Amino acid sequence: MTTTRFAPSPTGWMHIGNLRAALMNFAIARQNGGTFILRIDDTDQERSKPEYVDGIKDALTWLGITWDRIEYQSARLAQYEAAKAKLIDMGRLYECFETPVELDLKRKKQLNMGKPPVYDRAALDLSEEEKDRLRAERGSHWRFKLDRERIEWTDGILGPISIDAASVSDPVLIKESGQFLYTLASVVDDVEFGITNVVRGSDHVTNTATQIQMIKALGGTVPEFAHHSLLTGPQGEALSKRLGTLALKDLRARGIEPMAVMSLMARLGSADPVELRATVQEVIDGFDVSKFGAAPTKFDPADLEPLTARIIGNKPFEEVADQVAALGVPAEIAPRFWEVVRANITFLSEMPEWWELFSKGATPDVDAEDQEFIATAFSMLGEPPYTAATWGDWTNAVKDATGRKGKGLFMPLRKAVTGRAKGPEMADVMELMQVKPSL
Repeated sequence: MTTTRFAPSPTGWMHIGNLRAALMNFAIARQNGGTFILRIDDTDQERSKPEYVDGIKDALTWLGITWDRIEYQSARLAQYEAAKAKLIDMGRLYECFETPVELDLKRKKQLNMGKPPVYDRAALDLSEEEKDRLRAERGSHWRFKLDRERIEWTDGILGPISIDAASVSDPVLIKESGQFLYTLASVVDDVEFGITNVVRGSDHVTNTATQIQMIKALGGTVPEFAHHSLLTGPQGEALSKRLGTLALKDLRARGIEPMAVMSLMARLGSADPVELRATVQEVIDGFDVSKFGAAPTKFDPADLEPLTARIIGNKPFEEVADQVAALGVPAEIAPRFWEVVRANITFLSEMPEWWELFSKGATPDVDAEDQEFIATAFSMLGEPPYTAATWGDWTNAVKDATGRKGKGLFMPLRKAVTGRAKGPEMADVMELMQVKPSL
């Protein structure tokens, strides 16, 4: 059975870059009738926060991404201890004593000699007496001993991958503090949860190579891996969840519609055009991981606005009736109000501006040369209620009285009545006006 996972670290607000992996793994699981696991990677207890866990759940729920079960790495420390003991017994996990400063000096020396900065495995040459002496002086960390051979797999996005393990440092799995790092915890979970497919960012390619050896060492089945391109911001800058850049909670607060986000992210960076989807199931049905490319993909949040506007423009009155009523729009004109307004807003939060205009009038926008013309026109307009015919009857009368026609007639009147140069058809505006426009 297909089993996938989304594994965020609750050390910041979930952002649009995180969503990419969540959506892809979710879609693959649902396409195959499998299991989608939400795994909270919270082994870093100092930086992991409950509010970030809640933020991850809220963001996924808002988008319609549902999980079949949730796992917390902080509750699985015993499993990681067992894996540690097993790897030590196998001779694949060894204790190291270099400080960060010492490791940095080693790296610099290797680079100066024109060599790759790969850990030299000096710890493997230590005698038990030397280890005891070092333990008394300082802390230690633990590294996984790689088999120095080529690690190969066919990536679902990048194609054939081949990495020489001799060019990679033995990865640190356990910090001096005793904290289990991502590499060990993730592998143990993937093996024990039976993960069959892993889609994640291309910055994990080297991690994947080392993890393939670890999965095999622990007796697991290697999943199918796919590494998507990394998202950049509008100017090509890196996204950062800890800086709150493009956090999903902020997009939601702005009024971006969830299906706008899902529709864009299901296709951004792929060979297929972005298509607005009405439901999460449509997103799932149209998803194909093999269509995605390796090049960095630029994400501009402004692209979400026209999609949101289209979604809002298609909403039936029943979906927004409560929000319209909360504005104070009388029930008898509420459906008509929505019909007129919905094509002229990007966010639902813009509705109050229009009801303010219809119920109280606008501050007129009148050019100096149009002052006398507008005063004359307003004097020819009766009191509300107005009808759909009011605009045509009024402008014909003003045309006859002033000789103005075309844009010189209609645009000054629009700006005077609404305070803006764009908006709904003026016949519709007049029908909804509750007060007579005035200078």
